[in-house]
Amino acid sequence: VGDNVGVGCMVDSCQHCSACKQGLEQYCEVGMVGTYNGTDLHDGTPTYGGYSEKIVVSDKFVLNVPEGLDLKGAAPLLCAGITMFSPLRHWNVGPDSKVAIVGLGGLGHMGLKLAKAMGADVTLFSRTPGKEEDARRLGADHVVISTDDKQMEDVKGQFDLIIDTVPNFHDLKPYIPTLALNGTIVLVGFLGELDEALNSVPLIMGRKSVAGSVIGGIPETQEMLDFCGEHGIVSDIEMIDIQNINDAYERMIKSDVKYRFVIDMASLKN
Repeated sequence: VGDNVGVGCMVDSCQHCSACKQGLEQYCEVGMVGTYNGTDLHDGTPTYGGYSEKIVVSDKFVLNVPEGLDLKGAAPLLCAGITMFSPLRHWNVGPDSKVAIVGLGGLGHMGLKLAKAMGADVTLFSRTPGKEEDARRLGADHVVISTDDKQMEDVKGQFDLIIDTVPNFHDLKPYIPTLALNGTIVLVGFLGELDEALNSVPLIMGRKSVAGSVIGGIPETQEMLDFCGEHGIVSDIEMIDIQNINDAYERMIKSDVKYRFVIDMASLKN
């Protein structure tokens, strides 16, 4: 009683399949139940947890938020935070790793913070200049403009792991040559068909991989929260009243937020 707890992007899974038994409930073979816009496994009703003031949820999907973390900044850790933490952990990022993050948004800014705290040498890939100061504040050691051929040539063969956070269709080909031997580029932002032909030769000749990842299981999400508690990591956020949710959505579409909106649930009573 009295603990600060959080509920992330999922509230249930079958608990019996291979993925669930490994603590990877987000890959449940039956299908994880989303906190919002999901389908309850027991009665088939929709889940409406997104903007709820209260929620009833299985204790298996409730996470402890470490003392000392600002609750406003901790809220996006349960989505953006774990989305970035999971691939960093899965691909064993540490002090000897060279990691690049594609895109500086809600996901990307968390990737910079987490990778830096793990001891990696961290690079931000951005299509346009002007983000260097913020990127370095968030943990980037280097900033590379991906539309600059010279800068891309200079980082050829460097990165053990690239996490691509871009949420819309884009060309992956410029990033493949920047992977080191055995390097992997992980897609976490774009859901859809990669229409552009991807030449397999650079992948085969360097044993390079293209992979995907989505949030994290409950054990890993708790590990992420504990890690953030130890390192004092939270999201950069802007608080809004729920009455301004439509304006916030329009601003989000325009990338006019640094770097996550958080709703003040007390404003429900206004």
